[in-house]
Amino acid sequence: MIENAFAHLPALEPGTVWLVGAGPGDPGLLTLLAAKGLSEADVVVHDALVNEECLKLARPDAILEYAGKRGGKPSAKQRDISLRLVELARSGRRVLRLKGGDPFVFGRGGEEALTLVEHNVPFRIVPGITAGIGGLAYAGIPVTHRDINHAVTFLTGHDSSGIVPDAINWDAIGRGSPVIVMYMAMKHIAQISSSLMAAGRKADEPVAFVCNAATSGQQVLETTLGEAAAAVEASGLEPPAIVVVGEVVRLRSSLDWLGALGGRRLQPDPFRQSGKETA
Repeated sequence: MIENAFAHLPALEPGTVWLVGAGPGDPGLLTLLAAKGLSEADVVVHDALVNEECLKLARPDAILEYAGKRGGKPSAKQRDISLRLVELARSGRRVLRLKGGDPFVFGRGGEEALTLVEHNVPFRIVPGITAGIGGLAYAGIPVTHRDINHAVTFLTGHDSSGIVPDAINWDAIGRGSPVIVMYMAMKHIAQISSSLMAAGRKADEPVAFVCNAATSGQQVLETTLGEAAAAVEASGLEPPAIVVVGEVVRLRSSLDWLGALGGRRLQPDPFRQSGKETA
C-alpha cells in the first residue's frame, strides 16, 4: 500500500542531494516524500536531533553519516558538512541530508543549498514540520488561537557564536508579538526573559518549555516569564527545547492530548471559563 503512495513521487537520482526535514521527533510526522527519499538514498547525512526511528526507514545497505551540531559540544564545521554533500553527490551517490524539523527553519538548509548551487550539484528541498509548530502541538499548545493572537514570532535564542543575537529587536518583539516561539533559547532564558520584561511583558505571563518534543522522552515545564530562569534550573531539564511565551500556553490544560492518553483529565476552555467567548 505504501509503495502505491510513492508511485507518482519524484525519485532521488544519482548525483543529487535532497535536503529533507525529519519533523520534530515522531517518525510518523515524516512526509511521504521524505520516507521515499530515505528508501532510495545511498547515503543519509543526518543531524543530532533526528530520531533514530526515522533512520530505520533508510535502505538496509545505506551509509549513515552523522553530521550533528550541538551547542557547546564538538561539532563538524558547517562549511565542511556542506562540502561533504558536494563530494558525495559528485561520486554519483544519491544523497539525503536529513535534518530535524524543517531544513529552512533555523536548520542551515539555506547555507547547504547555496553550497550545492555554487558547485552545480542538483538538489531538492523537502520541507518538514518545524518543532516550533509540531513540537508545541504535541504539548497541547497551539501557536495561534482565535481571539488570543493574530501574530506569532519565531526566533533563535543564540547565533553562530552561541550568544543571544544582537540583531534581535527585543523591544519591538516584546511589544508587538503576542506569542513568541524560541528555538535554542533555554541556555539564555534569564537574559531573554529580562529583555522581554524590560520591553513591557508581564512577569506572570505564561511560558512553556517543551523538551525532546514529539518523542517518548518529551517533558513539558510550565512556568511564568518572571520565574522561567529559576524554574528551568530547578527542573534539571536540558535542551533540546522549544520555548513559547504567551497566553496560548494556558490552553495546555485543555489540549494536552498526549497527557489525556495517559489519563490526564482535560479542563474546559480556560478562556471561555474566564468569560472571553469566541464568536
